[in-house]
Amino acid sequence: MSSQMSTVPRQNLNPRQAETVERLFGEAAVLLEEVGHEQLTIRMVAARAGVSPATAYTYFASKDHLFAELFWRLVNADEGPQLTGGTPTERLRQLVRHLAELVAAAPALAGAVNKSLLGSDPEVDRLRRDIGLLWVDRFREAIGPDADPELITTLTLVISGGMLQAGVGVFTYAELGDTLETAVDVIMTGRGPDGSR
Repeated sequence: MSSQMSTVPRQNLNPRQAETVERLFGEAAVLLEEVGHEQLTIRMVAARAGVSPATAYTYFASKDHLFAELFWRLVNADEGPQLTGGTPTERLRQLVRHLAELVAAAPALAGAVNKSLLGSDPEVDRLRRDIGLLWVDRFREAIGPDADPELITTLTLVISGGMLQAGVGVFTYAELGDTLETAVDVIMTGRGPDGSR
């Protein structure tokens, strides 16, 4: 994992600032579940966290930035699955299943970040890159040191596209794991899980 990636919205926070950020994150996660991403505002989060809106905006440039930070924290804190498969395909199937289950366990956040990651906020752009680099690292670990860069790019597009399609209702987050495993099978073997081409 890149040492340039951060788990807080700003570097060099003092202990009081770090505590404020954690409170904001905690209240944002609760509010997201309670009211959904459409209704949630930075002002609501600030009020629940007991800080002024101006203070909250010191740490989050926008609602999209907040959602992207929450998602980054979720995926970055996750250690990933124990990859026990004997082949790259088996390990990739384990990995995408795990990532899908992680996303499906937080559907309100997944729905919020789907829209947010498409935004143009510079802070979101930074997080979008960090999340993409994390996917790349995870795929490279599953495949092995000789992983083809084009294969890694394709897999990264598949997981991003799968999340987007789940977010717009093409299938559910609960179905995301099966969908991604099938995509891995097709990419790696040219066949679906049932052996069909």
